[in-house]
Amino acid sequence: MFRGVNRLNLDAKGRLAIPTRYRGRLQEECASQLIITVDPERCLLIYPMPEWVEIEKNLMALPTFDKNTRQLQRLLVGHATEVEMDSQGRVLLPPPLREFASLEKHTVLIGQGKKFELWEEERWTRKRDTWLDEVDLENLVLPAGLENLSI
Repeated sequence: MFRGVNRLNLDAKGRLAIPTRYRGRLQEECASQLIITVDPERCLLIYPMPEWVEIEKNLMALPTFDKNTRQLQRLLVGHATEVEMDSQGRVLLPPPLREFASLEKHTVLIGQGKKFELWEEERWTRKRDTWLDEVDLENLVLPAGLENLSI
């Protein structure tokens, strides 16, 4: 499981250095082969190749006559780009993906279990603060299956 918040800087070539604590697992799990794609909230999603293959298979199995499904396929699969982590643990973020997420220098890499989210630092801070302001723990309605969740 990938977890944690990591503040990282892109270098002048648009490369992101994956934190050391994740590199071994990525080399083991996917031979450093990753997929980067877009998220509708204007961040990037980074998947180990085997995880992405399953997601792509499920996405493409959905009925394409549904407008929302087709839009999601266009966004996620259409922007999916294969990248490889180099020997120094860096990945080159393609310019169109950097532009989509407004990534220039300061970023935040968020571990999300089987994937990462990569955010422009200021956007991440604003979104996180908004989400925290919106949470009403006293009146929180949990989805089915999470009623017994204890944190």
